[in-house]
Amino acid sequence: MPTKKIYGLIGKNIEYSFSRNYFNNKFEKFRIRDTEYKNFDLSDISEFEKIDLSNIVGFNVTIPYKEDIITFIDKVSDDALKIGAVNTIKINKNKLIGFNTDHIGFSKSLNGKKFKKALVFGSGGASKAIKYSLNNLGIQFNIVSRKKAHGLIGYENLDKEIMNSDLIINTTPLGTFPNIEKKINIPYHLINKDHTCYDLVYNPNKSSFLSKCETQGASIKNGLEMLELQAEASWDIWNS
Repeated sequence: MPTKKIYGLIGKNIEYSFSRNYFNNKFEKFRIRDTEYKNFDLSDISEFEKIDLSNIVGFNVTIPYKEDIITFIDKVSDDALKIGAVNTIKINKNKLIGFNTDHIGFSKSLNGKKFKKALVFGSGGASKAIKYSLNNLGIQFNIVSRKKAHGLIGYENLDKEIMNSDLIINTTPLGTFPNIEKKINIPYHLINKDHTCYDLVYNPNKSSFLSKCETQGASIKNGLEMLELQAEASWDIWNS
């Protein structure tokens, strides 16, 4: 009997996650036999070392381990190194190689639409991939964070000038199922029809953040297409 190939998702509290269903449905649809995608729900990143890698071909990595996972990886791709976050791991000859496909998914999900300036909420691993994409696309941006660090804008400092960005992106997990009522605390009255508001949250389909922005007349987009695109980019890496 052929050895089953295993792919998996590394994260915390990930029972709700998109990846397992997406890939297992893909395997069934395209009759990819003896292959399975599993969740590896870790309460702490140190538990990663306890995973039996025998039949594992690759992993996806999600919140909150996209940055911490790097210390366990043998080699990191140039783009993931520049981003400072890994969301895809390929296992080749017992070596773990880290990549980042989030920036690929995000860039492609804009579907060629041009933006002058972006405002990015959050400064974690997902935000780093978005910053990398925006730089590559030549879109100026500001980062808003609760962290007090050089170059970051505090939520309390948001004003009309800062909010005057045609692309507004939430990279925080606020509003994700099951805490769907939560949203970032921003001056929503400054959002209007000239804004495109993008939430990396995909569950629920329309987050509280997107619902509020839509009532202000903004165009809205959730993170599902980005997820699908980054998943396919991961699949290409695992099978290259």
